[in-house]
Amino acid sequence: MLDIKWIRENPKQLDKALQSRGISPCSNELIELDRRRRSFQSSLQELQTRRNELSKKIGQLKADGKDVQKLISEVGQIRAKIQELQDEERHISAKLEDNLSALPNIPADDVPVGKNDDDNVELRRVGELPNFTFEPRDHVVIGEHLVGMDFERASKISGSRFVILSGAIARLERALANFMLDIHTVKYGYKEISVPVLVKDHAVFGTGQLPKFAEDLFLTENGFWLIPTAEVPLTNMVSGEILSEEKLPIRVCALTNCFRSEAGAAGTDTRGMLRQHQFNKVELVSIVHPDESEVEQERMTRAAESVLELLELPYRRMLLSSGDMGFSAKRTFDIEVWLPGQNRYREISSCSTCGDFQGRRMNARFKSEKQKGTQFVHTLNGSGVAVGRAVIAVIENYQNADNSISIPEVLQPYMGGLKVITSDAR
Repeated sequence: MLDIKWIRENPKQLDKALQSRGISPCSNELIELDRRRRSFQSSLQELQTRRNELSKKIGQLKADGKDVQKLISEVGQIRAKIQELQDEERHISAKLEDNLSALPNIPADDVPVGKNDDDNVELRRVGELPNFTFEPRDHVVIGEHLVGMDFERASKISGSRFVILSGAIARLERALANFMLDIHTVKYGYKEISVPVLVKDHAVFGTGQLPKFAEDLFLTENGFWLIPTAEVPLTNMVSGEILSEEKLPIRVCALTNCFRSEAGAAGTDTRGMLRQHQFNKVELVSIVHPDESEVEQERMTRAAESVLELLELPYRRMLLSSGDMGFSAKRTFDIEVWLPGQNRYREISSCSTCGDFQGRRMNARFKSEKQKGTQFVHTLNGSGVAVGRAVIAVIENYQNADNSISIPEVLQPYMGGLKVITSDAR
């Protein structure tokens, strides 16, 4: 959430930032709501002070045996006025909070202004594209040939955008997840966490999915949200807390099921495993001091990239434009892996710094011995990486002419020494 004080002091900067995200300027409306709220608060404070003065005076006059009926009547009138102003102040405050909660984060200065992913900027490419002596196939053709990827039976059970993996393909998915967790915990010092996949409203609000993106989520009948990413429970572990500065940075990771309705992506990537309602992902979250968030984003992005480098999968790093960034992001690096079956790069990780945007929504702060008061923490999140898309990338980049799949060397220990997945592999 944005700071209303900052908005008062930087209205033009806010409007310019919102326009870069395709949102109409609204600083005047927000500042007016804030002015009215503060006016009500000031009037309430004056009335409460007057009421307290009168109450004290009434007590003194009563002790002296004097008539206090006129003063008691005035106190009653003040109480009624206070109630009236409190109701109006609550209404204005709620409206201001609703308006602020609907605003996305302010892009960093180096974020390119753009409308969508066409305006993203490629920063670098890593790895050589595979050179096949045959026409490369996509993961659906290969997976179904190996009898390890079944969309038809999944559809019978759950509908579209689900898959059943079996045999060596299921084992490949598990191997990739375990490999990623080992990289992030051992090499990069993230602490592995097992988190709930059902969360309450305040948790989804804290990371910015609510209220604006409710239709993209799944809601149970008893009021729990299925997490779209482990970012939600991992980041909210510090919600409402005041941390000591010495505890920062906090680096945590989790492998979870993720659930998305994909309401905003109807008709997009309907073939295969690219965009599903349920998928696995290893998520990275960092809670850091404000001075460290820039460096931490590079560190987190490198952690995600290292997974692809060890798997020897070609990828590129993209800096997202203002129109393509997520709601809570201040800056986002997308990592896109090469998929020969599509003959293009596709996103496999997004690593974002959110500044204090989520910290404010969660009221997550830290206290330093060097200064008075508290500061909001800075939060970062990134896929480390999407497991299902890593399965796709391995299948397509390591495919052979006979539809078998060679196993990347670093994964072979996780596959019980298996080097090639064939149709009879288990």
